[in-house]
Amino acid sequence: MKNYLAIAVLAALAAATQADAKSFHDMFGAEPPTGPAATVLKQLNFQQGAIKLSAADATLNISDQFYYLNPDDTRKVLVQLWGNPESAASTTLGMIFPAKYPPTDPHSWGAVIDYDKSGHVSDDDAASTDYNEVLKQIQDAIKEANPEREQQGYDPITLVGWAEPPHYDKATHALHWARDLIFGKDQNGEHTLNYSVRVLGREGVTELDFIAGLDQLQEINTAIPSVINTVQYDSGKRYADFVNGDKIAAYSMAGMIAAGAGVKIAAKLGFLAIVLGFFKSFGVALLALKKGLIVVLAGVVAAGRKVLGMFRRKRNTDA
Repeated sequence: MKNYLAIAVLAALAAATQADAKSFHDMFGAEPPTGPAATVLKQLNFQQGAIKLSAADATLNISDQFYYLNPDDTRKVLVQLWGNPESAASTTLGMIFPAKYPPTDPHSWGAVIDYDKSGHVSDDDAASTDYNEVLKQIQDAIKEANPEREQQGYDPITLVGWAEPPHYDKATHALHWARDLIFGKDQNGEHTLNYSVRVLGREGVTELDFIAGLDQLQEINTAIPSVINTVQYDSGKRYADFVNGDKIAAYSMAGMIAAGAGVKIAAKLGFLAIVLGFFKSFGVALLALKKGLIVVLAGVVAAGRKVLGMFRRKRNTDA
């Protein structure tokens, strides 16, 4: 009898999980638009509700304002719909999107989720850090790195300034900031938004990097509190659960921001510990570019090589 009961409970849990995974029609009230993307869109499971992130010791509580795509579906979006290489989606824990847009909608934006378990990050310097000085140092380091970028066939980058100055919310233990970037030599060219959120836990940091356009800054700013609140660490793994003796991360608030600009930039600014500890396999930083490119700067363990990869959002997608 107990076995039958256990089977019934597992079946009920499976059914409940499946109920949270919606088809394209269930999510948007229509069939996917015709075209090459339709087959992929029909395969996606648009999830809402509680999503367990075991790797982060956390749960995403996805409200009806958003939907979540698991790592496999995220790979389909990044690779098959947005034209990125397979390696681009190799370490993600999924993506969060606004519920009103399918991934192929030109107005859509999404946040790529990852987790870094480098230890507890102290927030003691959050209020005292001179973020404008950090900005200037990153700008100078990017300028110095541009000749090498061009030699490797990539556009130079101009960091115009903060699109949103770094802000630390002590109540939610979340740091977020946004950069205004120009890719290419035309200083009157299209501006790109690079928006990053870091939600601190007891043993590491949940990372959310937004793929969006600068013209969507206000929409994302409005959504940021809700996105941050979707991340709920397990009991015992929350930031406030820290106890003396826990592993301490080798970087602080300024270090996370420098790391977001890339491995070589972090190293240039003296954040060697970030290069060694913040990134997985020396790490990955995303510079989001809506309808264009997301530059991925990665330092790889093998021979200490630096690899330049590409993310991109196709300019023309089926709407």
